[in-house]
Amino acid sequence: MKKGQVKWFDAAKGYGFLVADDDQGDILLHANVLRNFGRGSIAEGSTVSFSVQQTDRGRQASEIFEIMAPVENEPTQDTEEALLELPKVEGVPLEPARIKWFDKTKGFGFANTYGSDEDIFLHLEVMRQYGFSDLSPGEAISVQVIDGPRGRMAGAIYSWDKPLEAKG
Repeated sequence: MKKGQVKWFDAAKGYGFLVADDDQGDILLHANVLRNFGRGSIAEGSTVSFSVQQTDRGRQASEIFEIMAPVENEPTQDTEEALLELPKVEGVPLEPARIKWFDKTKGFGFANTYGSDEDIFLHLEVMRQYGFSDLSPGEAISVQVIDGPRGRMAGAIYSWDKPLEAKG
């Protein structure tokens, strides 16, 4: 098992690269490996625990065991105003949801919890804090929904199997 950071990942291309601490070069991260972990995207700078296999084309991640969201540096006075203050979600139950749509260039999108047509607002900065860089329509996630300034919004976003992890 290795540990490394996401150098970049492009969900549209279906791959990206990890950098491990072993100075042996980049490691390919294919979208299928990420999907097997229950994710469709991953934020740049996220820390990943994974297994690696050697192929004719170089090293590839073969299985992901854990993803930890990127650690943000302490904000400076200049950047502090630009940062979104993350909502408080302690004690808010996790709810299963599906992505209705998400536009990375606009920085937001919407999801619906199962059994409800009411939209849940998704903000890109909240997603990044939980290790996501993009979400696809129909993708399953778990959210902690709070009341935002304009209605229901995701205060925290996790992979779809997060409730199962919490029980185990």
